[in-house]
Amino acid sequence: MEHWNDQGLILSARPHGEGGAVVSVLTCDHGRHNGYVYGAKSSKMRGSLEAGTWVEVSWDSRVADQLGHFTIEQARNHSALFLDDPYRLAALLAACALCDAALPEREGHAGLYHGLGALIDTLQTPVWAAAYVLWEIAFLKELGFGMDLTRCAGGGDVQTLAYVSPKSGCAVSLKEGYPYRDKLLILPEFLKPAPYGTAEGRGEGEDIVRGLKMTGYFLENWVFAHHSRGVPDARLRFATIFAKKYGLAAPEDADQARVERTFYGA
Repeated sequence: MEHWNDQGLILSARPHGEGGAVVSVLTCDHGRHNGYVYGAKSSKMRGSLEAGTWVEVSWDSRVADQLGHFTIEQARNHSALFLDDPYRLAALLAACALCDAALPEREGHAGLYHGLGALIDTLQTPVWAAAYVLWEIAFLKELGFGMDLTRCAGGGDVQTLAYVSPKSGCAVSLKEGYPYRDKLLILPEFLKPAPYGTAEGRGEGEDIVRGLKMTGYFLENWVFAHHSRGVPDARLRFATIFAKKYGLAAPEDADQARVERTFYGA
């Protein structure tokens, strides 16, 4: 008989059978782990299985390779904190969906567990949107797709970093990148190394949209390039509704104009 106790965050719950569900939990010591929960549709259990809920779980199985079943011993539903804010709730669901879709099962990721917990705490603060983009950058790094936004990949001036290479994930200065600007991603102000980012737009609507576009590109082309379902719908939905909140569903042209004004005074 296999058994362990741990704490974790619910990533998803998929109905299975008459009243149960297969639940995915990002645990502290056992990685992303699946287990069957009996009575998942009951009024007592439904609130304990929402994505983002912190739980203490026990897992039991006859043999280690089987699905096994979870016993939920305690739960704290974080999604309830954001029921009146669809944007923060969408960010929480996006983060959980990314972990659920990208992390190999039963592979330890204690850093991501604690990082997701820290993100949930930060979602309750005014800087939540910028923190979410930073979390996605850390998520990419944890999966082996690290980005370098502290220097120019072409040896240019670090004070004028303006782009990100879609091939390497490295920052590129305005002078070095301008001839290839149509092929590069815009580097958000709040991600530029201090003190070179301008105060205008740091961590605000347009800047966050650029950050989501940047990380979204690498999620699609690095992490989920060979994934059968691609980037999770929850992540796509969050980026879409956040952009629409600021009327920025297609900010590419405005992005390029801002870069030119900033550095050339055009």
